[in-house]
Amino acid sequence: MISPGPVSKDFPAALQGGRPEAADVGGDEEMFEHFRIVADRGQEPVRIDKFIASHQEDTSRSRVQQAIKLGYVLVNDVPVKANYVVRPCDVVKFVMPYERRGMEILPEDIPLDIVYEDEDVLVVNKPAGMVVHPGHGNYNGTLVNALAFHLGLKQEADAEDERMGVLVHRIDKDTSGLLVVAKNPPAQLNLADQFFVHSIDRIYTAVVWGNIAEDEGTIEGTIGRDPNDRLRFKVYDDPDKGKWAVTHWRVLERYGFITVVECRLETGRTHQIRVHMASIGHPLFNDERYGGAEIRQGTIYAKYRQFIQNCFALCPRQALHARTLGFTHPRTGERLFFEVPLPADMSALIEKWRAYTQSL
Repeated sequence: MISPGPVSKDFPAALQGGRPEAADVGGDEEMFEHFRIVADRGQEPVRIDKFIASHQEDTSRSRVQQAIKLGYVLVNDVPVKANYVVRPCDVVKFVMPYERRGMEILPEDIPLDIVYEDEDVLVVNKPAGMVVHPGHGNYNGTLVNALAFHLGLKQEADAEDERMGVLVHRIDKDTSGLLVVAKNPPAQLNLADQFFVHSIDRIYTAVVWGNIAEDEGTIEGTIGRDPNDRLRFKVYDDPDKGKWAVTHWRVLERYGFITVVECRLETGRTHQIRVHMASIGHPLFNDERYGGAEIRQGTIYAKYRQFIQNCFALCPRQALHARTLGFTHPRTGERLFFEVPLPADMSALIEKWRAYTQSL
């Protein structure tokens, strides 16, 4: 028994032979069910990889095994290994770190800043303000819509699902910077595995409130959803309330009431840098969700308050940029590194603070 719909339609394209769907497989997101298979009462014992492959003729056992390795396959709500033996009435689920969408994804001619592209991968410099994929009120104008056009999809208005090229990870709408996109299923699973074992290099530049006392450090802690606000995350002492996260930071510049820092991710949890910096009393500048869109340091004078408002207007989003991305090419094995400069709004913000401190 399969729900919802036949497996041939709902089994993720990254494990089939066609174009892969847009996914956030490297972001350690909350997992969402995409389909399930309930084993019959008369089911004979069979390995989980063979069981799934037998229900999907376009999927090889090797691809199923890779999905199992990444933790996407659950039996009775528990992740299993490839040698698990399916028994009568077992509930087999396939989960992914994004909600299943039954909407059309239409190509849109939206300019993309493509840093690198070959037959397997595409690296794009996403601008702040662009949503990565449709959902939660953003059903067009997203990076996925732009990728659909760039990759030459010829979908009709009633085309279903999201078979566009795989977003192997994601960054927040108001964060700018580098993303890698897999252009075929083998590349997707290879890159997803690199994210899973934390071998991807990701370095961000951030502007945070306050003059951090040390020159460098590491923030560790379990990150989970805030029970009082489902759109926020927080750091917990209890490891059962979230996922372990590690951020290494280093001071780049100091401007009295703000600090420019470099953050290197060891893990990739949702809002990780934003949550971690806020947890040590240094929220990102103009990060409304985590307390950075108010005056946290400085004087009480009206002239200073106006200066801060001008800074907020200059960079009207959290001051965070994914500057560097490094990964091993899924086909050649070559280690690739990409770096993009700060966008104009963050550069202008830092320059404004530089001029302000020099005038004091």
